Amino acid sequence: MYANDLASRHLGITLDDHGDGHATCSMTVTETMVNGHGITHGGYVFLFADTTFAMACNSIGSVTVASGGDITFLRPSRTGDTLTAHGRRVAATGRSGIYDVEVFRGEELIAVYRGRSRTLPAPPTNR
Repeated sequence: MYANDLASRHLGITLDDHGDGHATCSMTVTETMVNGHGITHGGYVFLFADTTFAMACNSIGSVTVASGGDITFLRPSRTGDTLTAHGRRVAATGRSGIYDVEVFRGEELIAVYRGRSRTLPAPPTNR
């Protein structure tokens, strides 16, 4: 999935690790990602966490999409900061899942994201 994710790659998000229900991504904050307060715009932090969530959801092999997500911002980040996000599945039942993503600047936790996923049915096969 990452190879086809032009938006994430355009923003410099890298997929550092992924496996069964988990993923780790990194992103360096650029000057075009900061708001009028000189801190990273929350939309970029959300997008970064959401990308990590997507990589964790789709690490299993089925096509999985978001059905919702929310984020809590704890600390700011600034131009030049490298952010790392760790996402993991915390619950799954049927085609629905819940994933938590923690976003760090170094050792400091700066945001927590919770995403809700839905796995799409497999497309019919032609015989």
